[in-house]
Amino acid sequence: MFDIKKIRSDFPILETKVHGKPLIYTDNAASTQKPQQVIDSISDLYSKHYANIHRGVHHLSQKSTALYEGARETVKSFINASKIEEIVFVRGTTEGVNLVASSYLEPLLQPGDEILISEMEHHSNIIPWQLTAERTGALLKIIPLLENGELDLGLLPDLLSSKVKIVAVSHMSNSLGTLNDVTRIIEQAHALGIPVLLDGAQSIAHMAIDVQELDCDFFVFSGHKIYGPTGIGVLYAKENLLLNMKPYQGGGDMILNVSFEKTEYNDIPYKFEAGTPNIEGSIGMAAALDYISELGIENIDEYEQELLAYATQQFSAIEGLRIIGSAPHKGSIISFVLDGVHPHDVGTIMDMEGIAVRTGHHCTQPVMDYYNIPATTRVSLSFYNTIEEIDEITRAITKVKELMG
Repeated sequence: MFDIKKIRSDFPILETKVHGKPLIYTDNAASTQKPQQVIDSISDLYSKHYANIHRGVHHLSQKSTALYEGARETVKSFINASKIEEIVFVRGTTEGVNLVASSYLEPLLQPGDEILISEMEHHSNIIPWQLTAERTGALLKIIPLLENGELDLGLLPDLLSSKVKIVAVSHMSNSLGTLNDVTRIIEQAHALGIPVLLDGAQSIAHMAIDVQELDCDFFVFSGHKIYGPTGIGVLYAKENLLLNMKPYQGGGDMILNVSFEKTEYNDIPYKFEAGTPNIEGSIGMAAALDYISELGIENIDEYEQELLAYATQQFSAIEGLRIIGSAPHKGSIISFVLDGVHPHDVGTIMDMEGIAVRTGHHCTQPVMDYYNIPATTRVSLSFYNTIEEIDEITRAITKVKELMG
């Protein structure tokens, strides 16, 4: 049912040799590799169909427009949005969060209002809210972490109040792998009329996303995290919210009529898509979503959970290795520290073995502060990884210990 050999053949970069050794790529939480189907979709656009989209009456413009808007329909279906108007193309998760902070939240805030995020957030889901709070006199409040890497949701009723104007949390932590109980968060926030933004940058590639079932108000993700191109992402927002939001940027394509006295804005979602968009990025992202749909996201989730369980077992048996984040519900991410060895040294030695891991704070410095560590080594697994690769990683970690004494 899950032909790993066939799947790996779809990713040409996996044939690469690094320092004379076969590439083992486990930096998927930072960015995923691209299947040939995505590469071909972009190549076909440029070689056969490319022109600027919207308003053009000639054949190529009409064709490019159809592909671009078809990509929007693909995204709508993939996350089960109720309307195509709820899908806004952005540059990535970061821009999606900034757009919501600036266009939705900031006009509503008064001094003393509150924004609720969590201690495990990526910097992209911290800094936009900090900037908004600084400009408006609002306060940033934090859902704290527990030692196992879960959020202390028992405190949520005390943190939620009429002062909170939005809750913004990660669906899945990029540095711990924790899958948060977002259903609980959304239900408790909505009981007080508080909207919820989910950062889906990590969850989008590992589990089925149904925004209607989740009932989140905003959901953001990046194409490059789900086997698509960089520089493209999605903001999903409920239609009634988008209708009342002001444009994020001004320029071409977000207008219906312009005079020096007044500008009439375009309909949603185009009101938020100023300028010539990332046409090839949208089309490439749609090809990636089609590829994932063909494999079956449930099949991917099942296989990756098998990899995660095996890697956790193997790594846990290494003396001096401590896994950071042991929540019972996790995506396929393992972050660890090795006694007496800095993560950057771990990563450098593993690179000489052909293994790509990520070392550092993973843009989650508050998480590192909580555990009182400077950084971790992160192994983030994808459906194109194998049990055999995990065995090689385990051997490489053992070699790091031997070399570093």
